[in-house]
Amino acid sequence: MRRVIPFLIAVAVAAPAWAERVVTSQEFEQMVHGKTLHFDRHGRAFGAEQYFTDKRVIWAFEGGQCQRGIWFENARGEICFVYDDDPAPQCWDFIEMPGGAFHARHVGDPPSDDLITRSVDDLALDCPLPDLGV
Repeated sequence: MRRVIPFLIAVAVAAPAWAERVVTSQEFEQMVHGKTLHFDRHGRAFGAEQYFTDKRVIWAFEGGQCQRGIWFENARGEICFVYDDDPAPQCWDFIEMPGGAFHARHVGDPPSDDLITRSVDDLALDCPLPDLGV
């Protein structure tokens, strides 16, 4: 009996992770096509990303400068982003949580650092085109 209790505790602790589901790149594309997602991290507004139909994106940290880039699926099925100012891919798992919440988890980061989708709309980010000076 003593061996069964630790096993049941381990199963109960792991059970919530079973309810998480990493979305495929095809599902991700359908979810974000023409949308802007607004993310929170650690309970605070973190940033937003606008997704275009050709896998181009614009990312803006909350109150920060806009960064243009692209997204793609790598060989491991992760969704990666490359931005104009940084050629190193940043890869993420996009996770559908129990109850329908949507998280983005940078590959290798703990769940506590997830970006959590606060809202989704079809409004453009306020990002002027580059080289449009006065």
